[in-house]
Amino acid sequence: MLKGINPLLNADVLQALRAMGHGDDLIVCDTNFPADSVARQTALGHLLRIDASAADVAKAVLSVYPLDTFVDDAAARMEIVGKPDEIPLVQKEVQKEIDAAEGKAWPMISVERYAFYERAKKAYCVIQTGERRFYGCFAFRKGVVPPDAE
Repeated sequence: MLKGINPLLNADVLQALRAMGHGDDLIVCDTNFPADSVARQTALGHLLRIDASAADVAKAVLSVYPLDTFVDDAAARMEIVGKPDEIPLVQKEVQKEIDAAEGKAWPMISVERYAFYERAKKAYCVIQTGERRFYGCFAFRKGVVPPDAE
């Protein structure tokens, strides 16, 4: 255990998050996502796991991971097939964690299912959660940590 670090963030996840640079994508996905095969195509090349809900994983990740303020798609959700404007409860829960971490409303963009798969393949890494609800899949683009005030 480390003080001040969410205990869901295991050593492998922390190492990957630390290694990522500005503009790299992180995928947080549910148990139904083809996570292993997609993760093999990412920069990291293997799957990371955190067996918790999507909202709990988002909260843990966003406690140490800055979102990119230079782009409009820093937070994205996989849209429901045939219902792109419908937002299921799992996505509302993650939206709440994003807003809390950023201290303001930060709406996610929606990404069509197959376009989401393509974005995921180009990501730095994939974290598969224990989330069993459908459409618990998200992309977070890494921002920067500013220097301390002088």
